[in-house]
Amino acid sequence: MLRRFLATLFFLLIIVSLIQCGRRGGTLTGGPKDEDPPVLIKSEPENMTTNFKGDKIKLTFDEYIKLKDVQDQLIVSPPLKNQPEITPQGGAQKYVEIKLKDTLLENTTYTVNFGQSVQDNNEGNPSSFLTYVFSTGDYIDSLELQGAIKDAFNQKADEFITVMLYEIDSAYTDSTLYKKPPNYITNTLDSTVIFSLKNIKEGQYAIFALKDEAKNNLFDQNADKIGFINDTIFLPSDSLQLPALTLFKEIPNYSASVPSYVSRNRIIFGYYGDEDEVIKITPLTTIPDTVKTRILKERDKDSINFWFTPNEMDSIVFTIENEVKKVIDTFTVKRRKVGTDSLKISPNQTGSLDFNKSFYLEANTPLTQIDTSKMKMMVKDSIPFDFDVSFDTIANKIDFIFPIEPSENYTLDLLPGAITDFFGQTNDTTNYRLNTRRFSDYSNLTVNLTGAIAYPLIVQLTDDKGRTQIEQIINEDAPIEFKNIDPSNYLLRVIYDTNANGKWDTGSFLKGVQPERVSYYPKLIALRPNWEENTTFILQE
Repeated sequence: MLRRFLATLFFLLIIVSLIQCGRRGGTLTGGPKDEDPPVLIKSEPENMTTNFKGDKIKLTFDEYIKLKDVQDQLIVSPPLKNQPEITPQGGAQKYVEIKLKDTLLENTTYTVNFGQSVQDNNEGNPSSFLTYVFSTGDYIDSLELQGAIKDAFNQKADEFITVMLYEIDSAYTDSTLYKKPPNYITNTLDSTVIFSLKNIKEGQYAIFALKDEAKNNLFDQNADKIGFINDTIFLPSDSLQLPALTLFKEIPNYSASVPSYVSRNRIIFGYYGDEDEVIKITPLTTIPDTVKTRILKERDKDSINFWFTPNEMDSIVFTIENEVKKVIDTFTVKRRKVGTDSLKISPNQTGSLDFNKSFYLEANTPLTQIDTSKMKMMVKDSIPFDFDVSFDTIANKIDFIFPIEPSENYTLDLLPGAITDFFGQTNDTTNYRLNTRRFSDYSNLTVNLTGAIAYPLIVQLTDDKGRTQIEQIINEDAPIEFKNIDPSNYLLRVIYDTNANGKWDTGSFLKGVQPERVSYYPKLIALRPNWEENTTFILQE
């Protein structure tokens, strides 16, 4: 009886102890999270194999794995014409098999880089920068080249930048980059701006970086960003330190697109090329005297509108001449059933006015006439207010010039006929209600530049996406003041305007021209309402 009592008591004590442990520890877990990547334990043939003759490679790991984005992350150097077949693509396995579809080059060292595509099946821990190296010759090339990528204009470089190394031999020319894949290739992937090219043979090389949109290992000027170093790279070298490869988008070579009817009163002519180039459009078809025409560049686009009044012509033959490049194209544009553009007037600002911007109205059709007697501005809803008007027929806008005061309300009224366009269309009765905030609702920023200064400079405040919000052109040593700006977080960007044209200029690979230099202040500038900020930016060489 005593034994039974003691056994029961012991059992109850164990139950109570387990309950207390559960209370103290909370919910039970499965142990620490697995943070270890898969480990390669076997290669067939072995890694660093010479005199490679096969077409299959098998890699075995210490745990079950999965492949993620392997088609984007797999890099074979030198590049293969056909992408290798990688299996298995679905499900968890402990191996990866690579099936080569190309005839390999003789006496060549190949590097297969998986990036971070090989991950453990449960937690997704990547086997970072897993590589397999083999040679079709008697030895493995062992030279290495490292460097960094940056963007010429943006604060951060793009992800997945391709770095390409071309051997400079008797077959190499400046056009090789457009026509043939490189001798060696690697990728920055999505986690770093640092690159490493390994297993290179001795020689002379040209190096490039591409944001390769087509993923074909060739440079497409219309689509890809490019970065290059002007100097030849000699390998081996005891003291080789590469400057950063600076990526930029070139201005495409001039070419005219096929024009088309986009409405019954407009034909649009698109083109690639420099926005400052002079494009002349001339109808070869005889246009009746009763038909009026006008040519106007599309706002913020590489295209030109050919406007015309109603007519019965089935088609028109045009020449498009680039007067700078001395190129002439001829096109026939046939009429098609489309709608008609009606006059639409839009303000560049609504609601609260920006102290640092002018107020203007712009239109979608060409403006030809304004009548200021049919325009009226008032403050405080009822007090007449004087203003001036500037009619810009090239930009197709009407600027309203008046002093902007804080804590004020403005009303701009347009009576019918105040604005007339090319087709005789006029505005309806329209009013725009505008206001300003108190000075205390805004921020002021003073920027002091020191260090490696070379005037002129363009100093810009941008949003966190790099879009310019306000800028000043600086030609002398003095504090730069940005007054009455919206409280927000800003990036500070300085452009070295080398050619003094008031804008950032990109580079050109064929001309060997690097883009104009851009420097970013290293910190985000946070501005609050009624805030005065004073910042010193030390520009580096």
